[in-house]
Amino acid sequence: MLFLKLQNSNFFFIRGIGYSYHRDGFPVCLKFRSFIGKIKMKATVFILTTVVLFACNQPATDTAALQNRIDSLEKRLSKTYKPGFGEFMSSIQVHHAKLWFAGQNQNWKLADFEVHEMMEAFDNIRQYQSERKESEKTEMINPALDSVNAAIQKKDPALFKNGYALLTNTCNNCHHAVDFEFNVVKIPDIQPFSNQDFRINQ
Repeated sequence: MLFLKLQNSNFFFIRGIGYSYHRDGFPVCLKFRSFIGKIKMKATVFILTTVVLFACNQPATDTAALQNRIDSLEKRLSKTYKPGFGEFMSSIQVHHAKLWFAGQNQNWKLADFEVHEMMEAFDNIRQYQSERKESEKTEMINPALDSVNAAIQKKDPALFKNGYALLTNTCNNCHHAVDFEFNVVKIPDIQPFSNQDFRINQ
């Protein structure tokens, strides 16, 4: 056996293989230490690669899960109840009648409430029944509603009567435009609700 130790060093050679003393006093082959180092390096690279791949795939997974939730919510929303076009128009007819008797009794607060209920109903038609061709024509009612509203703000009975007549005629013009001319609106002559007092509450 050929043994050669370098002077003032922890390194020595046996048959051409280098060794060094470990901290616990046992000799360790330098080739073995090099082999262990390579294993550690490969393990580190493997772990880092796994982490990077996981990080890259995570957004895709989250996006897919989010899309599934969106699809599920859209399906549920499609089955959610929304008033039909006829229901909106029936409510507008009620407010149209109430508006007249509020104005005739110069109950301007009630008249203001009723005209804005009509405005809101038309907005809802355009929002929730946007696929109906009739919804596009409802814009023509806005000037008439503004005319009635202006008369209410001025508390002018004569101006209110003229504005209301314009509103009623515009309703019928709209019905003609969408082939519903058989649905004729007129100025009411009988109070629609016996359980409501349209006079000003003193």
